[in-house]
Amino acid sequence: MADQQDVFEPDQSIIDNAWVSDWKALEEKAKAIVHTHGGYQVGTYTTLKQCFDIKEEDRWWCTADPGWITGHSYLVYGPLLNGATVFMHEGGPTYPYPDGWWQLVEYYGSTGFYTAPTAIRTLMRFGDAWVRKHDLSSLRILGSVGEPINPEAWR
Repeated sequence: MADQQDVFEPDQSIIDNAWVSDWKALEEKAKAIVHTHGGYQVGTYTTLKQCFDIKEEDRWWCTADPGWITGHSYLVYGPLLNGATVFMHEGGPTYPYPDGWWQLVEYYGSTGFYTAPTAIRTLMRFGDAWVRKHDLSSLRILGSVGEPINPEAWR
């Protein structure tokens, strides 16, 4: 076709909207933030690089649901932008047994583990024996997200 272009011209720039995150806390007005393509990618890349010292040889596991901001930011975009390997698992921390997550860390040699204090507190109910069954020496960095972590959960 004579009028067909040979070169693809993107119709978006790095400052165009990527997505909108909205939320409403109890008794507050609805709030929203617009994330742009470039700014959002730079933010997730930089956070993992500077705060978590992520490296290309890392095998990163963020336990968050990919539908939540932590999930798609630190399970998908951030680690991949940094060249790391991403591990994804669908399922809760206690299924089929309370050592399921630790079994996966050991088997796949995860070097980074990023989860919520709520998940850690859930696992604490089952005691240390489930954790101690596994070699977790591959873990280089641990992170928690979403709320402050209490001292008992950190230990």
